[in-house]
Amino acid sequence: MPDSLVLASTSPFRQALLGKLGLPFITAAPAVDETPRPGEDAETLVTRLAVAKAQALAADYADSWIIGSDQVCVLDGMITGKPHTSDRACAQLRQASGNAVTFYTGLALYHPRSQRLLQCCEPFVVHFRDLSEGEIRAYIEKEQPLQCAGSFKSEGLGICLFERLEGRDPNTLVGLPLIALSGMLRTVGINPLE
Repeated sequence: MPDSLVLASTSPFRQALLGKLGLPFITAAPAVDETPRPGEDAETLVTRLAVAKAQALAADYADSWIIGSDQVCVLDGMITGKPHTSDRACAQLRQASGNAVTFYTGLALYHPRSQRLLQCCEPFVVHFRDLSEGEIRAYIEKEQPLQCAGSFKSEGLGICLFERLEGRDPNTLVGLPLIALSGMLRTVGINPLE
């Protein structure tokens, strides 16, 4: 039996995605300061945080494979976080309207006892259609995406905001790139198909 899997996240979205692989896993909340460092670009930030989240659980899960993930979106060259309020969500979607937004999702797979670490950053680009003020307000009211980077949920009504998507794995947009993760798992001897 392979070592157990731990998802270093309490996100219901990441849990649902990992569940698609059909592997047993547990979840735990990592205590990590997510403040960007001065001059840190989005790719470096999310990769560092994914590794930090996985390593934050090392003491409690020394013989497990720990999965860490983090995501930010970049609009007009600026890292955009979770809006937390309806007004900020509306402002983010106004800015995204008619533009391309790039999401960067950092992924880490870490085994504390062996110190083995695999990591990557997956980009995914969302091309927003031109949105009316009424559409923006109705969307925010209906879906309340206040804890979502970019102020939308692509797995829900947010799909109606887009013109097209561009990337290797649509799961990346939800916060856990399963193509990359399943490749990492196979590398360490855990194959969801076996």
